[in-house]
Amino acid sequence: MPSAPLRVAVVCSSNQNRSMEAHNILSKRGFSVRSFGTGTHVKLPGPAPDKPNVYDFKTTYDQMYNDLLRKDKELYTQNGILHMLDRNKRIKPRPERFQNCKDVFDLILTCEERVYDQVVEADLNSREQETCQPVHVINVDIQDNHEEATLGAFLICELCQCIQHTEDMENEIDELLQEFEEKSGRTFLHTVCFY
Repeated sequence: MPSAPLRVAVVCSSNQNRSMEAHNILSKRGFSVRSFGTGTHVKLPGPAPDKPNVYDFKTTYDQMYNDLLRKDKELYTQNGILHMLDRNKRIKPRPERFQNCKDVFDLILTCEERVYDQVVEADLNSREQETCQPVHVINVDIQDNHEEATLGAFLICELCQCIQHTEDMENEIDELLQEFEEKSGRTFLHTVCFY
């Protein structure tokens, strides 16, 4: 591995399932990783599809856990939400919005096209360019359920490991993504923005 590990951000909508699963796996593999959501609120499944549990991004995972435990322990244990929140609170205290982060990353991975568009258009391209340092933004479409989040996290981890081992990320990344598309049967959106 090159001396400086890649600085990686993983972004989904609510910073709960997909980005946190990838955050968990990447941090265990030694990556410098942070995770974020781009939504205005954090949404978790509720008792019915039209009744989600909505929280502010300032709410801690622990507070969400206790709230759902109080509302319906059986439902939220059965659907895996309490288990997910338990994992999340061991990684960091609360969800974070990407729009509020001013850190610099080498690689930003998004988990759905809408989030990719928000990261690229609404945030990175609207910032004042200061250092002209490149950041690669790659979208890996991952369905928002526990199983797909796990599979997607391993794919993201494998991708990060391959990028980490390239001699020249700027010149090798397109070819690498093409190989990954063929191997995984998925298509990846990719663009370069500048800080």
